[in-house]
Amino acid sequence: MTTIPSDLFSNTTTNPPAAKKPETLGQADFMRLMTEQLKHQDPLKPLSNSEFIGQLAQFSTVQGIGDLNTAVKGFGEALTGDQVLKGASLVGHAVLIPSEKLALAASGNTTGVVMAPSPGTTRVEITDASGVVVKKIEIDVEAKGEATFAWDGLNAKGERMPAGTYSIKATHTDASGTATALNTYVDATVESVTIGSDGLYLNLPGLGTAPLDYVLRIGKSAS
Repeated sequence: MTTIPSDLFSNTTTNPPAAKKPETLGQADFMRLMTEQLKHQDPLKPLSNSEFIGQLAQFSTVQGIGDLNTAVKGFGEALTGDQVLKGASLVGHAVLIPSEKLALAASGNTTGVVMAPSPGTTRVEITDASGVVVKKIEIDVEAKGEATFAWDGLNAKGERMPAGTYSIKATHTDASGTATALNTYVDATVESVTIGSDGLYLNLPGLGTAPLDYVLRIGKSAS
């Protein structure tokens, strides 16, 4: 009979290995060694004051490191709990993240943002999985800064495209005709969160996962 592991993210079904003994000396071990050293020292050559003070200093260092490890562990646990609360508060909300793809639902539109370097015209090209350009959106930019775009899900013929993931590419052309490729940022709704060993990840329908620190803004961009 196959045993399902209690850890849903584990890929193994074998029993966990036996706990290993710590490889470093703890406070109790250090004190035991000092006691044994004093008990078995040569009466004709007793431990000098300087050596004894040095060992006491080492003992204090070991104790301090132990206290520091305990404090760091507590801080890490508190930080993880704080991340969980932050992630839970984002579920169901729209976030703006850097992405070269956007997700189109069965109905409604999808929005995003580009950062224009100067006044001019910004063109956003949307392509399907085959690499065919299905829509071109032009934005008149009056000043340097954020420019939003929205795709209603229709192709150049006015036909509704199927739900799925599409690629986007943005190019800005200034008054002199100089073209510049731009980074693209899209709005996505947080479906759920995953706690990884290196932080919190947001699960975004159609886009996969993104680290929490990818979020540039909470809330949908104006369109």
